[in-house]
Amino acid sequence: MQNQWPQWARELAQTYESNASSQFILYGNVNDRLMLPLDALGDKNSLGTLPDFLLKVLMPRFDVVLSYDLGNGIRIEKGSEVFTQWPAFKENPNLPKSPRPAIETLTHYFRYCANLANLKSSSSTRIGCIVKGAHLVAPALPGSLNYDLNALAMLMRDWATDTLLTSHQLATFLVTENLNDLHPLLVNNPQAAQVKVPLPSPEELSGAFAMFAPQYPKALFEYSKDVSRPASQLAGATLSSIENLLKTTEHKGVSLDDNDLSRLKKELVERDCNGLIEFVESKKTLDDMYGLEKVKTWLRQDIELWRQNDISALPMGYLLCGPVGTGKTFLIECLAGEAQIPVVKLKNFRDRWVGSTEGNLEKIFRLLQALGKCYVFIDEADQSLGKRDSGSGDSGVSGRIYGMIAEEMSKGSNRGKIVWILASSRPDLIEVDLKRPGRIDIKIPIFPTTSAPESFALIRALCKRRGLEIEESAFSLLETKLPVLLTPGAAEALSIKVYRQSRVEKLSPLEALQSCLADYQNPVPAEIIAAQIELAIREASDLDFVPETLRAKA
Repeated sequence: MQNQWPQWARELAQTYESNASSQFILYGNVNDRLMLPLDALGDKNSLGTLPDFLLKVLMPRFDVVLSYDLGNGIRIEKGSEVFTQWPAFKENPNLPKSPRPAIETLTHYFRYCANLANLKSSSSTRIGCIVKGAHLVAPALPGSLNYDLNALAMLMRDWATDTLLTSHQLATFLVTENLNDLHPLLVNNPQAAQVKVPLPSPEELSGAFAMFAPQYPKALFEYSKDVSRPASQLAGATLSSIENLLKTTEHKGVSLDDNDLSRLKKELVERDCNGLIEFVESKKTLDDMYGLEKVKTWLRQDIELWRQNDISALPMGYLLCGPVGTGKTFLIECLAGEAQIPVVKLKNFRDRWVGSTEGNLEKIFRLLQALGKCYVFIDEADQSLGKRDSGSGDSGVSGRIYGMIAEEMSKGSNRGKIVWILASSRPDLIEVDLKRPGRIDIKIPIFPTTSAPESFALIRALCKRRGLEIEESAFSLLETKLPVLLTPGAAEALSIKVYRQSRVEKLSPLEALQSCLADYQNPVPAEIIAAQIELAIREASDLDFVPETLRAKA
């Protein structure tokens, strides 16, 4: 029977049956719907919550199963006829709702059953207890001197460490979405097993779609003979969001197709992550990026290796560096369109609430693992990634962010699955350890133009996109006025101004460009661009990425 269970459930059962641990901290995708191998009648697959899975699949032979959460208090999920024989319950059948008295009541009952088993030769009562939203019952409050909270956490910790209780047939489950939200006395307990509930894999989704097919025949009409297709395309979404999508689509009486799934996956995943990430969508390719021929060749070679699943030579990550406005973000858009591999951009995952930032990162990492292959883009990485030593100004949040991201970036198991891309105009402010090989293997510098002909070619190309044709022969007329160290961002703004001049003042494209260049001033001071160019040259992992005219500065 266990071979039908997900991997996390099989490992949990083996840990309990071997007496290695009796307390389990379940974290991750704990609020999703799960496939139950058999329903209550035992004749077909069904969906349920994580507590349903624990009760019906993992603990069908337990005599008493209790649950606790802040809203409902203590509930008897199974074995009420046994539990109600407890003398304390007979004296006062009103079970408490508040955390401290509720945890004390549960502990009292556990000890009663354990002591009773020691006194009698008959078999002991097998007890299971599920604490839902454990992070709300025993939250993590860094530096807290809340003695009542700490005492409550100690009681819950005793369930896994007290010899009387561990020798009894007791299994306790603490359910929390993020480990960082739970009290450290519980998280750091070596006697408690931490079990990560991942997002559903494509194989698990295939099983779910096979179950969904008869329920939603119109929505899944295109996939009635091959449910693996929507399963692979929707990897990274929760089963709950997929089920809701099918209900809505079936109600509309329409059928999903591949284009729908591609679009809907992004919507579902972004919604599941509460806006912490977004997918970079683009129809551009690397051909739309001006210049950078050697960089584009390298990236295309890596894309081809990835497509062939030849991952040994794939980098763990890239660093894009160079002056502001050189097109680092635009390069990512072009890469997204070229590779046809999801590009996930991390948005503002920092939160003002203590512990929430770390919880947000946990959620993001779970998603990345479920996506299969993806690029992870972090813009302004010098500001987003934290510092090893952040001092006391932010209660250590920056240091914890640094530690979590550094650990995730260096996981060898991610090679060929996740490629990190950091972008910054100040790479010197990114911690050295985050830029080392094994986390960032390829450092790509992106520079502004280094000569008048390059500036002219860039301006011409951008003007052409707006329907403004400037003859190549016009270079001789403009050469002395053309700015050097022109970034694509600055050139874009200049081309817009040229377009405006040609429309408003009825000038030819060449006349409009001459007018705009007459009083042109680079939006970024020259000394700042020069400093950022020097930083980019120093960071380059290969001097072939650096133009000949700049290599003297290397």
